[in-house]
Amino acid sequence: MAKLNAKDFIASLNEMSLLEIKELVDAMKEEYGVDPTAVAVAAAPAAGAAAEESSTVTVNLVSAGGQKIPVIKAIRDITGLGLKEAKDIADNGGAIKENISKEEGNEIKSQLEELGATVELA
Repeated sequence: MAKLNAKDFIASLNEMSLLEIKELVDAMKEEYGVDPTAVAVAAAPAAGAAAEESSTVTVNLVSAGGQKIPVIKAIRDITGLGLKEAKDIADNGGAIKENISKEEGNEIKSQLEELGATVELA
């Protein structure tokens, strides 16, 4: 019997019905004693977490620096928060924006650092 490569195997799976794929999985369990669905389920969250981690960031203010008023104004412009909420972030630090692209996060970080703030991306 000719050996199948991964591309041919996947192409043959695309031609199968769900019932045929289930029968294939059951046959693999019997033949090899391994449940291929358990491996796929265990690997999926790890891959998803790595992709999510690398594509989104949270911008955290560590310190507003010496000129707090311009930093408060910038926080208000970036987030749309009110004066009190923006001042609380400037005073105490914390998340400015969450789950944004790395590019946007770096833009916000550089904007705030120009004003003297200390910012980190998580």
